[in-house]
Amino acid sequence: MYSHRVLPLILSLGSLALAAADLPTEWIDASTGHRVIRLSREDGTQSLYFNQNAYTADGKKLIVTTAGGGIATITLATREVKPLVAGPVSVLVAGHKTGDVYYIKRPGGQSGAPGGRNSTGAIVYATNVDTGATREVVKLPPGRNVASLNADETLLVGTYIDGAAPPPPAANRLPGVDARFGQPDYAAVGADGKPMTYADAKDLRLHNTLMATRAGAPRVLFTVNTKTSELKDILREHEWLNHLQFSPTDPNLIMFCHEGTWHEVDRVWTIRADGTGLTKLHTRTMNMEIAGHEFFSSDGATIWYDLQTPRGQDFWLAGYKVATGKRTWYHLQRNEWSVHFNVSADGTLFAGDGGDSEMVARAPDGKWIYLFRPERVPDVAGIKTANSDNLIDPGFFQAERLVNMSKHDYRLEPNVTFSPDMKWVVFRSNMLGPVHVYAVEIAKGANR
Repeated sequence: MYSHRVLPLILSLGSLALAAADLPTEWIDASTGHRVIRLSREDGTQSLYFNQNAYTADGKKLIVTTAGGGIATITLATREVKPLVAGPVSVLVAGHKTGDVYYIKRPGGQSGAPGGRNSTGAIVYATNVDTGATREVVKLPPGRNVASLNADETLLVGTYIDGAAPPPPAANRLPGVDARFGQPDYAAVGADGKPMTYADAKDLRLHNTLMATRAGAPRVLFTVNTKTSELKDILREHEWLNHLQFSPTDPNLIMFCHEGTWHEVDRVWTIRADGTGLTKLHTRTMNMEIAGHEFFSSDGATIWYDLQTPRGQDFWLAGYKVATGKRTWYHLQRNEWSVHFNVSADGTLFAGDGGDSEMVARAPDGKWIYLFRPERVPDVAGIKTANSDNLIDPGFFQAERLVNMSKHDYRLEPNVTFSPDMKWVVFRSNMLGPVHVYAVEIAKGANR
C-alpha cells in the first residue's frame, strides 16, 4: 500500500536526535514490533484534536494543520501532502457529507482556537479538498465563535458571553501558546512554595477560570444555519461551555461539556439543536470522581468518556448508549490510562495515547500509543442478575503497545484516531524533535 522507502534497520527511538532533513519516514518500533510511518513532511505539522473529524467523506485523505496555521491534506494511500488553505485559520472539521474542510478565518489574520473570544467578528469558510474551491459559509457577529458542524452540514454550534468578559485574575494570566505543544506553558507555585507539576498548574488555571465564569456574565450555546445564517440561542447558564460536538449521524444532537476541574463540574451533557432534551450523561457517586474527554462513536450510537472512580485511582472508559441510556464500562490499568481515547469505525477496537508520570494517573510507565481490545465480564454459569439490563455492563481492555513514546513530551497531546480502513492509528508527536504526524500499523508484519 505504501511505496515510500523503508528505513533498513530497526530504530530505537531513544537514540534519535536528528535534524529535520534526516528524520526517518518509516521504521519498526523496537519495543513493540509495529511499523511506524511519518505522514507529514513539514516540521510543525499536526493532526487535529481527537474529537474533530479529520478524514474526508471518502476516507482517502487526512486533514492536518501546518506550521504557519494553514491546512493541508495527506492522501493516505500515497502519503502525498498538498497545501489546501493558507494560514492563519482555525480548523473546525471535515464535513461528513461533502468532505469539504470547514474553518474559521478572523479579520486581520488573527488565529485562535474555535470557541475562543471573537471580538472583531469572524467568517466560516469551506474548501473542497479536490478542487480547492472555497466558499463563504457564514459571517459571525462579534463575540461569537463556532466549534462543530452537524452531520448534514446545515448547522454550526458555538458559544458566546452575554455581557462583558472580566479580565482574568493576575494569578491566572499565562504566557503565550508554545507552538511545540499547542497550549500555554502552565506554571504555578503551591502553598508550600514549591513549583506545581504541569498537570496541577493546569488544574489551578482551570479552577480559576471556572470561578470567574460562574461569577461573570452568562454563557450562551447557539446554533447558526449554514444556508440562511439564522442564529438561535438554545441554552444560557453561568457555566464554562466547551467541547462542543455534533453527533456524526444525528444532525440535531449536540454534546457539550461544563469545562473546569473535572471533580468540580457535572461535565458531560447533550441537548437537541432546538434547545430541548437537555440531559446530563453522568452523575457522580463519590467525592473526587471525574469524567471527561467525551466523544461520539462513528455511528453516533454511543458516547464514550474517561471515567475515574476516584480520580487518579481507578480507571475506566465508560460508554453511554444515546438511544437507551445503557452503560458499559471498560476497566484499564494505571499505565494504560490515556490523555485521549478513540474507537474504530466498527466499534471493535479502541486506542489510547498514553500519558506521562505527572498526569492524573501518575503512571510510572504510561508513555505509549495503545491498542485496546474490549472484553466483557461474563455472567457466571450464564446466570444473570434479575435487573442486569438496568445495571452497568462491565468489561476490561486487553492492551497492546503500539509505539514507544518515551521521548515524547506530553505537553503536546498525541490525539489518537483510527484511519477509516481501521488499519492504522494516527497521532502527532515530538518524539523525534519537531512536531509531525505519524501512523502506526495495527497488524504486525503487514506489507513487508
